[in-house]
Amino acid sequence: MVRANLRGVFPTYKTLKDGTRKTYWYHRATGKPLRGTPGSPEFIADYAAAEKTTRDRHDGTVNNLIRDYTLSIEFAEKLAPSTQTEYKRMLTKAESEFGTMPVAALEDPRVKRDFLDWREKIARTSGQREADNRLSAISAMLTWATDRGKITTNHLKGFKRLYSVDRSENIWLPEHIDAFMKIAPIEMQRALILALHSGQRQGDLLRLPWSAYDGATITLRQGKASRRGVKAPPITIRCTTTLRRMLDSMPRESLVILTTKTGRPFKKRYFADLWERSTADAGLSDLHFHDLRGTAITMLSEAGNTPQQIAAVTGHSIRTVHTIIEKYLARTRHLSDAAILNFENSERTKFANQLQTGAVTASGRKEKRDTNQ
Repeated sequence: MVRANLRGVFPTYKTLKDGTRKTYWYHRATGKPLRGTPGSPEFIADYAAAEKTTRDRHDGTVNNLIRDYTLSIEFAEKLAPSTQTEYKRMLTKAESEFGTMPVAALEDPRVKRDFLDWREKIARTSGQREADNRLSAISAMLTWATDRGKITTNHLKGFKRLYSVDRSENIWLPEHIDAFMKIAPIEMQRALILALHSGQRQGDLLRLPWSAYDGATITLRQGKASRRGVKAPPITIRCTTTLRRMLDSMPRESLVILTTKTGRPFKKRYFADLWERSTADAGLSDLHFHDLRGTAITMLSEAGNTPQQIAAVTGHSIRTVHTIIEKYLARTRHLSDAAILNFENSERTKFANQLQTGAVTASGRKEKRDTNQ
């Protein structure tokens, strides 16, 4: 069955007595038939009438508010494409529960309880993270509606989230990397080295073309920092010797650097599945690909780089780098060992390093310790 690439309409097909196949078009939301073929005057007129019926039906409801929000410039140009897709998915889920609610009801502070009760129901069936994300999408819409004067207050603003995770303890230690490199396919090994030596996100690395590598540096624009019509500023990263050695030895079978074993660019889902299998085989199921980004920041800091230098590599804000360092470095054994070595060898702590115990006599004096024993 062939479907037209038109929003809000769908075709049905019927074989007539003479054997010909006739197509009938319908408006999805109202079920009204549309005369003619797409693009014809009668089709356009029927489509416009059906759309008006839909708007009139939802006028003054949350359904209409969702529609206006997803068609707004703020939604289309200020949110990343991936965020738009997720918000549309989650707001569609909310329509079945709150679509017919009058917009005026959003002004009542008690509406927050309705949203939180719905979130609890979602949390029990789909998990706390999904429940929080759905409420975040609604809150973003309500903030937009407040700014546009459609409502006066966003009663969900600053809601307390159910789901929280602190992955600051989840960094890739040398023994983890060694275990992974021994068991993972070469395609995953290349991905790990590229991530560890660049500090970039998975999505940006999967899209990274060979043209970004000039033999000494990699230059890229981060997708998450981009917005529709406005490119992110370029980031140039000098390649380490290890990274250059790997890149120079790789076959260039595709426009992008990371490919499948057949030389094709990775699909996001396939890469995630292959990475998950590799970490499981290496006994590292608790470690994620994104943890390599925090690991890279940790290693850059341990090497003596300032937050400003690290931000220039990873593309984070300096404030974010500070936050990450505070979380991750407090838990690294290497930094702890270095701190104790500095303590032992510093002139400022010499007095503390010379402290010794000794028995105390009846007079209260400490006996001199026999250093020959």
